[in-house]
Amino acid sequence: MAAGEGRQTVEVDGRTLALTNLGKVMYPSTGMTKGEVVSYYAEIAPVMLPLVAGRPVTRKRWVHGVGTADAPGQVFFEKNLAGHAPEWLGRGIIEHSDGPKTYPIADTRAALVWLAQQAALEIHVPQWRFAPDGTPGNPDRMVFDFDPGEGVGLAECAEVARLVRDILTPIGLDPIPVTSGSKGIHLYAPLDGRQSSQQVSDVAHELARALEADHPKLVVSSMKKELRTGKVLIDWSQNSAAKTTIAPYSLRGRLRPTVAAPRTWDELDDPGLAQFEWQEVLERVAAGNDPAAALGGARPEASGPLSTYLSMRDPAKTPEPMPAAVPVVPVAQAGAAPADGALRFVVDEHHARSLHFDLRLERDGVLRSWAVPKGVPDDPGVNRLAVQTEDHPLEYLEFHGEIPKGQYGAGKMSVWDTGTYTAEKWRDDEIIATLKGREGGPLRGSDGRGVRVALIRTSGEGQKSQWLLHRMKEQRPDASAHAPAAAAAEISERPMLAVPGKPVDVARGDWALEWKWDGIRILARTDGGAVRLTSRSGRDETARYPELAGLARALRADALVDGELVALDADGRPDFGRMQPRMNVTRPREIAELAASVPVRLLLFDVLEVAGTPTIDEPYVERRARLERLFRPVEGVPVEVPALAASEAGSETRADPGVVEAALAEARALGLEGLVAKRRGSRYRPGVRSDDWVKLKLTRTQEVLIGGYRKGTGTREGRIKSLLVGTPTPDGRLEYAGRVWSGLGEHELDRLLATFDGLHAGDSPFVAVPPAEAADAVWVRPELVGEIEFSGWTTAGSARHPRWRGLRPDLDAASIVRERD
Repeated sequence: MAAGEGRQTVEVDGRTLALTNLGKVMYPSTGMTKGEVVSYYAEIAPVMLPLVAGRPVTRKRWVHGVGTADAPGQVFFEKNLAGHAPEWLGRGIIEHSDGPKTYPIADTRAALVWLAQQAALEIHVPQWRFAPDGTPGNPDRMVFDFDPGEGVGLAECAEVARLVRDILTPIGLDPIPVTSGSKGIHLYAPLDGRQSSQQVSDVAHELARALEADHPKLVVSSMKKELRTGKVLIDWSQNSAAKTTIAPYSLRGRLRPTVAAPRTWDELDDPGLAQFEWQEVLERVAAGNDPAAALGGARPEASGPLSTYLSMRDPAKTPEPMPAAVPVVPVAQAGAAPADGALRFVVDEHHARSLHFDLRLERDGVLRSWAVPKGVPDDPGVNRLAVQTEDHPLEYLEFHGEIPKGQYGAGKMSVWDTGTYTAEKWRDDEIIATLKGREGGPLRGSDGRGVRVALIRTSGEGQKSQWLLHRMKEQRPDASAHAPAAAAAEISERPMLAVPGKPVDVARGDWALEWKWDGIRILARTDGGAVRLTSRSGRDETARYPELAGLARALRADALVDGELVALDADGRPDFGRMQPRMNVTRPREIAELAASVPVRLLLFDVLEVAGTPTIDEPYVERRARLERLFRPVEGVPVEVPALAASEAGSETRADPGVVEAALAEARALGLEGLVAKRRGSRYRPGVRSDDWVKLKLTRTQEVLIGGYRKGTGTREGRIKSLLVGTPTPDGRLEYAGRVWSGLGEHELDRLLATFDGLHAGDSPFVAVPPAEAADAVWVRPELVGEIEFSGWTTAGSARHPRWRGLRPDLDAASIVRERD
């Protein structure tokens, strides 16, 4: 990958990813670019994936690079996964005190590349993996972090690491050292998974205290900084289930691109021991030097649908089937039945830590799998929880036996029923299938034709997502027509509006922060595959934006959604100027030409209705989560649900006023308009301008009405010299807002002059206008809405340094209000 390239689309093991800003320098001290960061994670994936697979990933992102010693780059600490993340990315849910959070799981090379594209230089994981039921499992490794205090360094850390090794080795633990890429050393010891995180943490704490007692001049186990001078801190606390550690082979967000690099014990004896940088690590791995191989267990033979399965199992320790190759299914063949026309299934009875059942359906060369704690229901009146797990190889259709203790899924596995199935519907959120089990089996059906079941996803996406397993009544799919849907409640199809504000207005309180986009507001309704787009003024915009005809395919149900329609510049930033030609054409040929040359993108941020059920009375946070579940990326459909500004910044505004300013700084660096702060508990109020939404602009803009223009003289005789604009007063007249000439191109002026025909008026529509401006003015009825950019208001009430941004045919005059300081 060429580091200087700015944007490209790549395919990583069957996944298509858009990579941007690849030439951006992430490490100024060495010149390492974002493209090289992406390449590093792509190349290191074979040895890194076994160490992170199945674990929730916490990220540290340096969007604009690590900076310099004098000007360090801003870092964002991310736990929750943004809504725009690709659907194929693995996910896991962890319950926190403030509610559940969805984390990414880096199970594939494509996942690591996607994280690198997000400028996630550092990848942090806990010492446990998710269990099959979606809950945190027991830790499979113990970790110690040796942190040198003032006056000591790596040599002393290595000495303490050897002391810990001397304690662990006699009890059957074989530790592996990792130079952290920062100041110290980490030490990992593989575990059999039988102890809880609390038990492991307690043992690690006792070991640290014992070494402190034996070596008081070298070791300290207390976190107090004043006790660390001249000593090495043994940080045992990262064994807590709530803690994470920098993943082995992860880059570090230091001034130089160092890596948390697994090492050999011989290397720790080297007096010149130093931290490794990324090129050195890649060279070692290319030469077959991977000291952490024993820590990760089985190596995935390739990235793909079985990489998680392979990374979680050691073929030397479990009898489970290990396919030699990962299946590759062309897109055109995805979902198709095998050549013999029979799709197979199996339900396993799994006596692990607790009895549960595993439902596996053949699809795209693998077995899509769900853990069903209480088994397939035998009554249509009973629904059962099903948790999606990792894909399994087809060889698992016939597997039965004992998985040894200490291995993933340890316990007895037997086949409860198996056979073939037919699928009426297979979507990523709903599956309806008839399972025909073996003769005399529980899923043969009373008439021998099988059992019809439905799987319906209720939360999450991908692995660890939760589903309902429902046994349907004994009837064939064509026995009855679908009942008509209930009539949707009437919802005003006018968007909720924000009031202008300042950071101090939202620095404290329960707010979420969204980016403010420079485009036009759109409400979009999908109904049975049809799409209707409506502007803020109620104008039907559907025909004007044909590239959004596929919006219904990007939503999992019929819905009414709210968003901003933007046109992007060469750097991928919204550019209102590029929207102008799209907003003002009506002829089909012109629309088609502009759709090809100036494509638009719909950025969704709210949902008012789903499947005929209004959602406007739900709190903002519930609507946002519902929108993220509703949306699915579809290639060729330019729609997305952008991440919240500054990741989880909104959850921190109650305690840290600096978060808002930091988010505004990032908006400025990204070239965006600013932020919109939304109260997390607020309902959606159609057509209302509410202080539950506050817009924080970096550049001031104002919607205005054109009340007249001044005529040109000399060579510009018969042309427009400048526009006279204002904002409505309660009595229907105009409050003068100034004279605008900057930003008006010749083409725009000619179009305006033609538009004014039929709008001329005999009297000024303004309450008052300076005599000098009125002397040669031509008055028009104030029906045309435009937008200006300006630096502030003068004491006389005029816009200071106004610049014309363009007409706003998507707005109506009645909706315009003056935004005061």
